[in-house]
Amino acid sequence: MFYREAGHFHDRYREDMAIFPIREDRIGIRVLLAIAFVAVPLLHVAGVPPFAGDYLFSAVLVPLLILSVAGIGLNLLVGYCGQISLGAGAFMGVGAYAAYDVSVHLPGMPLIATFLLAGAASAVIGLVFGMPSLRIKGLYLAVATLAAQFFLDWAFLRVGWITNYSPSGSVTAPALAVAGWQVDTPVERYLLVLAIAALVALGASNLVRGNLGRQWMAIRDMDIAAEIIGIRPVQAKLTAFAVSSFILGLAGALWAFVNLRSWEPYAFSIDRSFQLLFLVIIGGLGSIIGCFLGAAFIWLLPLAVEGVPRWLSIPISADAASNLTLGVFGALILLTLIFEPHGLARIWAVAKHKLRRWPFPY
Repeated sequence: MFYREAGHFHDRYREDMAIFPIREDRIGIRVLLAIAFVAVPLLHVAGVPPFAGDYLFSAVLVPLLILSVAGIGLNLLVGYCGQISLGAGAFMGVGAYAAYDVSVHLPGMPLIATFLLAGAASAVIGLVFGMPSLRIKGLYLAVATLAAQFFLDWAFLRVGWITNYSPSGSVTAPALAVAGWQVDTPVERYLLVLAIAALVALGASNLVRGNLGRQWMAIRDMDIAAEIIGIRPVQAKLTAFAVSSFILGLAGALWAFVNLRSWEPYAFSIDRSFQLLFLVIIGGLGSIIGCFLGAAFIWLLPLAVEGVPRWLSIPISADAASNLTLGVFGALILLTLIFEPHGLARIWAVAKHKLRRWPFPY
């Protein structure tokens, strides 16, 4: 590591409670954001590989960032509040179809307001299906959220007004425009998603270090003790479901409008819920940066495994490559969980700790 935590003294409580209390961390975040917002688009304009084409933006960066946003939403509920949910994909679907209905019935609505309304609709549905958490927990709550997934899957297929009475259930997103800015190219979509992902990550980091986040963690660690010291379990659990569902709905609207552009109900099936749950567990429960690491693991690893036979010029059929990808991907997930059950965020924390003490081992 290029700096030490020692020697940083704060004489005000506000400085001590900042999201990034160390000056070097603030500089590092600003440099990272400058690279993401400025350097990457400039490299694309300059035609520097691998930023020259549209593939990196449309097939890698945009879905990775949206999955990171969805992972943050689920991690607030599972990792910080300890409420197991298997219905994250369905809440993403609520956001996607709510944004579509808003764009159809209110055509003049600004895009950002459409996304916020989609998140609000998902938050309301999340509150409804979060009610069982007041009486049950653990595996029983997981089954209840799984029932929400099945019910919403059925609603997306059978309730006509959700899809504007589309016979096949497939719908298409309208053109994207933000305050007169036409978001057409993959780079422009990347910048839009990046801005929203940065705001969500910053808001979630600020939320979990405050009063509400501490209530969630107290409920997660021991709900009876938390209630004894004055925390209201009803308020804490329902706010966790609402905030989590809001972010998942926002991620669903982004996934549908920015990434897919045209989708059907199967885009938010139980497979999406399991993908998000694996993302959160592999990245690290109770970690914001773990959501980005988990999304990179979930999204980039299959692409890398698929590309190995092509890079080595090994002739292999498409079906065999797909099965090989699934097998290797599953084995790597098992190995990651066996050797570091706390996820990639823990590996990142251990690496930083060792680098800070380098070259001394103690």
